[in-house]
Amino acid sequence: MKGKYYSEEIKEQVLREVEETGNMTLVARNHNIPSTTINTWVRKKKNAAKGGSTKGPKSSNFNSSNFSKELEKENDLLKKTLGEKDLEIAILKDLLKKKNLL
Repeated sequence: MKGKYYSEEIKEQVLREVEETGNMTLVARNHNIPSTTINTWVRKKKNAAKGGSTKGPKSSNFNSSNFSKELEKENDLLKKTLGEKDLEIAILKDLLKKKNLL
């Protein structure tokens, strides 16, 4: 089932109002247009401004080497944090044992 067609003028007007108000839901309610439709228009406009295409796989601009490096950094940071927390727990347990023995 094909959805309702909106003219380019309506789309531009709605997008302008969304930019001015910052409230997509309110603009959608005022124009009796589903907010999901307006959200799609906003996404397409942002994507077009970036120079990307609005169709095709989302991973077309995916850079796996950068993503992999970022994941490795985050993983190392999480391992370090976990190690510090384990050390804190061990120290607190030792303190509790000493307090109970006195």
